[in-house]
Amino acid sequence: MVKNNLKNKTLDALIVGAGFAGMYMLHKLRKQGLEVLVLDEASGVGGTWYWNRYPGARCDVESVEYSYSFSEELQQEWKWSDRFSTQPEILDYANHVADRFSLRDWIKFNSRVESMVYSARDNLWITTTHSGEIYKSHYCVMATGTLSSVNKPRFRGIDDFKGDWYVTGKWPHDPVDFKGKKVGIIGTGSSAVQAIPIIAPQVESLTVFQRTANYSIPARNYSLTLEEIEKAKANYSEIRAKARGNRAGIASMEIGSYSALDVSDSDRDREFKRRWKEGGTNFLAAFNDIGTNAESNEKAADFVRARINEVVRETKVADLLSPTNTIGCKRLCADTDYYETYNRDNVLLVDVNKNPIERIVDDGIKTSDNVYEFDIIIFAIGFDAMTGALLSIDIKGRNELRLREKWSEGPRTFLGLCSEGFPNMFMITGPGSPSVLSNMMTSIEQHVEWVSDCVSYMISNGRNAIESNLDSENKWMDHVEEVAADTLRYSCNSWYVGANIPGKKRIFLPYAGGFPKYTERCNEVAAKGYEGFTIS
Repeated sequence: MVKNNLKNKTLDALIVGAGFAGMYMLHKLRKQGLEVLVLDEASGVGGTWYWNRYPGARCDVESVEYSYSFSEELQQEWKWSDRFSTQPEILDYANHVADRFSLRDWIKFNSRVESMVYSARDNLWITTTHSGEIYKSHYCVMATGTLSSVNKPRFRGIDDFKGDWYVTGKWPHDPVDFKGKKVGIIGTGSSAVQAIPIIAPQVESLTVFQRTANYSIPARNYSLTLEEIEKAKANYSEIRAKARGNRAGIASMEIGSYSALDVSDSDRDREFKRRWKEGGTNFLAAFNDIGTNAESNEKAADFVRARINEVVRETKVADLLSPTNTIGCKRLCADTDYYETYNRDNVLLVDVNKNPIERIVDDGIKTSDNVYEFDIIIFAIGFDAMTGALLSIDIKGRNELRLREKWSEGPRTFLGLCSEGFPNMFMITGPGSPSVLSNMMTSIEQHVEWVSDCVSYMISNGRNAIESNLDSENKWMDHVEEVAADTLRYSCNSWYVGANIPGKKRIFLPYAGGFPKYTERCNEVAAKGYEGFTIS
């Protein structure tokens, strides 16, 4: 419960979202002595880790790095269990942080933000929730997350289905009983890759509907030893510094020094095997040009396809599971026994390119050539990434400009932090920033600290309003596109370009130039008195 009645006060800042970004933003601004409130539609903290409770949900960044660095005491007192943390443990961590820093006193849960309107006369943001509560604030910070707006199932006949159906991104809090059930799952992205090996042993049958085969690398997860934990705690400062200097914001990511074409076939194969055995998405960093050189990329892709054919016993199934697109153009997955699961007698793989899903029927799923009967259907169809959560709110800026209108042809930001026409509104890990191409925790902390410094600058200098100017915004978005075009990430339809959402403008959403270069640019802008921004 919120400590004070802030509804009738003019807040210094209002934050939307109580995930890791929103909690750290709250902590920073409260330390500056500001009156701050956080609104979140969930009933607890954690953001994406509050909602994504599907079986097998786990982070693909190592646990010691998927954590806050701002408090040495926090780093020393928290003990991670596994190399890659599960959703329950990450949520426990989020709750621990909220309690340790007394953040709940300034968070109003079960409060979905419906509209935000900027009043130029008062230089205030007017925020209205679904229950009709109204809040006024000088600043608003959108900590709404990059993978938080669920891609809703759009299949015909879904209301006719007599069984139970679930969406991985909004999984129920109570356990789902799969025992003896016939289950269908649509999608083979990250959530499906994690869920399928967990669900398959519990069910009578599991049918996987695949449109596009996905590359996945074994996670090689394991329980951390006390020695490993103590070593990490003793070296956190070094780990964090190394992370900030890494293009993905990950200290443990070892980026190869050579092209995949500059070594012998045997040496290249040896390095790929080493990375495969080591596990995790570090595989893509084996050589320095896998993401930019098509021939080098194909070498990496061939290696993964060969491993799939070694693991999956049935040739036809192995062929269907072997991707034909560029490795890394879609998010690389990390799994535990994903491909092995297809060797089970109770698991069936359906190619929806050959046999498209026509509709949901009362007892299951109808494709062009068959009807599959199910007790449970799972939709693992991803998110409206980067922009969905922001555009789900009716945000109206200066001169009644709607964000939805301004972004109708794709998002427009300066540094992924601000959008011209929306004064005093900041975005944490917004489109045009490294965000999903980096360790989110590294990027979150960098953004939060930049925003808190900016707000401090504004207050100490007696300034009232700040927004990016149109010229700097246009130049930055052109740069984002140019950098992306120099990579292979445009070579397939992925959520990086919004291709999974019908009608969404195809534009590369995150910044692909790497975390250090991005940070350098942000620091340069701030050092020059927030060059590229209009301040009044």
